[in-house]
Amino acid sequence: MNGGTMATRVIPIATTALALSIGWGIRGNFGHEYGAMLPGALAAMAAVLLSGRRDWLPAIPFFAMFGALGWSFGGSISYMQVIGYTHSGHSLSVLYGFANLFVIGFLWAAPGGAGTALTAVAGPSRVAGLFMPLGAVFLAWWLQGVAIEPALRGLGVGLNWYDTDWLAATLALVAAGMVVAIRLRVDAGTSLVIHMAAGWWAGLALLVLLLGLRMTPPRGDNWAGCTGMVAGILIYCLRTGLPEVARATIVTGVIGGIGFAAASMLKLVEVTSGYTTNWHSVLEQTTGFFNGIAIALAMRGLARRVGRLPDGEQEPSVRRTRPLAVAFVLLMIPYLNLRKNVPDWTRVKSVPEVLYGIPAWLWFDLAFVVVAAGLAVLLARHARRPLAVVPTSPLGAGQGLFLLLLAIMVIGNFEKALVSFADQRLITEGVIHVNAVICAVLLLVDDAVPDPSPSPEMAGRPRRWGRLLAAGLAASLLAIVADWAIVRSIYGDRFAGHAGLHIRFGPDATTGLSQGRAAPANADVRGR
Repeated sequence: MNGGTMATRVIPIATTALALSIGWGIRGNFGHEYGAMLPGALAAMAAVLLSGRRDWLPAIPFFAMFGALGWSFGGSISYMQVIGYTHSGHSLSVLYGFANLFVIGFLWAAPGGAGTALTAVAGPSRVAGLFMPLGAVFLAWWLQGVAIEPALRGLGVGLNWYDTDWLAATLALVAAGMVVAIRLRVDAGTSLVIHMAAGWWAGLALLVLLLGLRMTPPRGDNWAGCTGMVAGILIYCLRTGLPEVARATIVTGVIGGIGFAAASMLKLVEVTSGYTTNWHSVLEQTTGFFNGIAIALAMRGLARRVGRLPDGEQEPSVRRTRPLAVAFVLLMIPYLNLRKNVPDWTRVKSVPEVLYGIPAWLWFDLAFVVVAAGLAVLLARHARRPLAVVPTSPLGAGQGLFLLLLAIMVIGNFEKALVSFADQRLITEGVIHVNAVICAVLLLVDDAVPDPSPSPEMAGRPRRWGRLLAAGLAASLLAIVADWAIVRSIYGDRFAGHAGLHIRFGPDATTGLSQGRAAPANADVRGR
């Protein structure tokens, strides 16, 4: 990524932004944490494939998996009411809305940047050490859904505490504690889980329980937990020799936060055209594009600053976990999202709710079990003797992984919408289809081969944290004020529509701990 023509500098950024935009548009149809995994995986792979860092290419499955996990956490944050503030026509509420959209965007993008950058700095062998504590956390969260929550409800325990994921954060700490008890030590991977989960609790305790800050009452306050979690990530990175991951976290968070707010501003400008379309999807895909720029720029800087990754492909821990990362990308991300298609199919009776006495959702699960079994056989065979269908070059294998995930999710997303398709769906599924083709072509035909080595002068340059933080704060404040000013200049005190009417302050406030009036019946309740 050093030097090069304008095309060699712009195409990697544009392709990564397009990849995340596609994933974010699809995420809008599936929602929450599982949906946010897709754009994280696609953007991470695109950024690495076009980075010019050949030493990164063999580790693409790890980049994809941890990029997906990093972007997933923001899916827990409620934001549609905040968007409503920016539409309200109430000046202070509009400013408050854009400020908090920046905060939400930062909290969503920052862990995404951390997850994407982790493998580039820590290396495959170190991230392989995360698999056991992560497996323990995933097991705890699975038990939470199938056993723990039902049992607690049966005992009369209220789980909707500030509408947050407090139980998931608690179980993550419990799972980490069990790993420590088994290993009789706190390793680097378990320490990361503890920092994130303990940070989540610290954020909720300080911001909500102690200071009484509620961003969108009565909606959930996961934003507070995520604030503490991001702080935990940064502390972990600085304590364990990963300052460049911390830098990528901040860079991605700031640019992503600015883009998250700017996308809502642009939507409010665009609706003045008078066209009737799915403006919410336009918002989603624009948000994804800005977030993709954030990842591309953070990874571009990282490619120039960090040293070469050691060749750890033959290390036992990497050989064991690499197939798991591939399976996570090709199996787990599609399954967790596409399973949500079944209720849409049965609702319109495109698929019967019960077939041969078996529920449709169970048929879907059984189909994925067959796929999982087949994939397991192929991964095991490939580990012993490479399959001919898998390219021998790391670049080709990485491109294949990207295209497979992209095709599975674009087709699966279309299947979700197909049973109740309408003309406005063209702005979602139609645009996603076109963008997917463009993204695939750009990814495959880009023939720029920049110097794969990091820049010595950049690698040796001291980190100016004060300058980075000051520049990020100044840019953020300027962007928030600009968004507010542009919307106020167009709408003044007039409610813009295209969202629920939400006013945060004053006698006409619609939200509050104890005050408020109901939003209109046509309030937009999509998203979080």
